[in-house]
Parts: sequence; C-alpha cells; structure tokens
Amino acid sequence: MSKAAHRGPYDLSREDLAGLLPDEPRYRVDQVWQALYGQSRRLEEMTGLPKELRARLADELSPSLTMLAESRSTDGRTTKWLWSGSGRSAVETVLMLYPDRATVCVSSQAGCAMGCSFCATGQAGFVRHLTTGEILEQVAAARRAGGSRRLTNVVFMGMGEPLANYDSVWGAVTRIHADMGISARHITVSTVGVLPGIRRLAREDLPVNLAVSLHAANDRLRNTLVPLNKRYPLGPLTEACRQYLTAKGRRLSFEWALISGVNDRPSDADELAGLARPLSAHVNLIPLNPTPGYQVRGTDPAGVRRFRDDLRARGVNTTVRRNRGTDIDAACGQLAARAARLPLEPVPH
Repeated sequence: MSKAAHRGPYDLSREDLAGLLPDEPRYRVDQVWQALYGQSRRLEEMTGLPKELRARLADELSPSLTMLAESRSTDGRTTKWLWSGSGRSAVETVLMLYPDRATVCVSSQAGCAMGCSFCATGQAGFVRHLTTGEILEQVAAARRAGGSRRLTNVVFMGMGEPLANYDSVWGAVTRIHADMGISARHITVSTVGVLPGIRRLAREDLPVNLAVSLHAANDRLRNTLVPLNKRYPLGPLTEACRQYLTAKGRRLSFEWALISGVNDRPSDADELAGLARPLSAHVNLIPLNPTPGYQVRGTDPAGVRRFRDDLRARGVNTTVRRNRGTDIDAACGQLAARAARLPLEPVPH
C-alpha cells in the first residue's frame, strides 16, 4: 500500500478490510474486526492470526497517530497523550479515572477555527480535520491504557469543534457504540454552538448527550468570548437545544469556564439561570486553567463556590468540574501549545 493511499486500521470499513483479505477465510475479517474494536489490540498483537498475515497487516495499516509525549498526573488518575498526525499536526487525548467510571476526552480536529479567546487550542488556530480512524485510535489507546479498568465514557471535548467535522465524528460515534460496546448514553458531543450540526445531530438515531460550551448568557459578552456567537446568537442556539431535547430526551449540559471578573458575577449567574431553567439544563462549571497568551485569571476557589451556590439557589442543577492534570498541561490545547515550541519526535511505546 503506497504512502499516498495510507489509511490506519480504524479508517477501514468491514468491506475495506475484506478487500485486504481476499484469499483468507471469511472468518478472518470478523477476527480482525473484533480484535480492533472489541479488544482494542494493535495489529502486531493479534496472536490469533498467522504470523505472516499479522506482519502484512501491521505493515500496510500502520497507525495514523504517532505518540510524541505521554504524561501522567502525580496521583496517577489522569493520563494525557500528544500525538502527531499527518502533516506533523499535534493532537491531544486525555484519560481520566474516577472511582465509578473511566472517561476519555478525544480530539476531533488538530487545532480549532472557533477562536475562543480563553482557549489554548483556539489561540493556535485550525490545522485540519481528523479522520474517523484517528478519533477511534484515541479511544483504542485509552482502552489499552486503562488495563483492567473498563472504559465507560467518551467525550468529544478535546481539541477542535466536533460539529465542524461532523461526518468523521459521527462515523466514530457509531463505531464506538456498535463495535466498541459503549452505549450512546455514555457518549457526549460538545459544541460551542454550531446550529446546523445540532439540528443534524437531533435527526440521528443514537441518543448521545449534548454539551454546549456557553461561557456567557448574553450576546454582547458571548460575542467576545465565543466569536461564533455573532453567527449563531443565543436565541437561535437555545431554540436548537430545545429541539434536540424534544427529539432525544437526553439531558442538556451547559459548560461554563469561570473567568475572574468576566463571567462569575451575580448578574452572570442570574442570566445563566434564565437560560438553563427552561431547558432543565445541567451546568458544569469549569475553573479556567492558565492559558498562555490570555492574561485574565480564572475564578479563585471561593468564587467558584459562590457562583455554584448562586446557581443552585436559583434552581439550577450545577456541578464543578474538578481540575484534572493541571501538573501535566491536561487542559485542552496546553500540551500541544508547549510542544509547538519543541521538535516533534515520536516516543517509543
């Protein structure tokens, strides 16, 4: 297989895989597919295959992502990978272990075109869309790293805007659900508010969770924090969310990165409650991680608690996302931003 035509193992459909094995017994396709998706094995680890076939597949279907860095938090509960894809583009994945679940946060793009002012990925700009296979490779890597811990949740909250790369993302979602055995109810797709994507998502068969990165509840402030709001303002956005709820019956989440003196005031809580309550939306507060190039500070812990309590007093179901892996640059885009200043060399693994 030529380099120009290279596809990773997870970019293949069953039909594509069968086309690579024309002279093999028909059960070989199922055997390889199950090893990839049911067990997340690397091709060279598929010991049930004849040695020559294993070597040929590993040569022709080398992974699309090459590991550049692996970092683990001091408590061992958060692992972050930095990968190099085609064109030496940097992509991040984070595995988070909790007492009751294991969640992988995957990227859908290298970089991001949304330009949110406080986001390290947004500051880096857009590089390219990831393929379905590149997204699935991230999930497979997390499953292997979890060892005996079963991967329970997949969240599309890493680098990029998932609904701007809809076809690749949805292709990954369907295989995660059907072939990797993770229920659609444990898959969350995040967006800053790409309305055509939300409406398209509402027409799909699988009831995935929708999370909207809101960060401001009035158009004036949101235009500054999330530039896409100028194209898809809050009125149409909340209506699209309502339509999604009607179609799927799944809980809606609003993500809110708390920025000191910007969106953590009582007036902000009041505006947010006004949007969240009619939609029965859950609010997930995110203490802002430090981001190079963005000088405004995140809200301090006492301010986070005040804002949480203010929302709860207004009848809004609210939680605070624990900062995971700050010591390893685990916030979206941070590791890639640091690596952009360094040579990109693969890490043996």
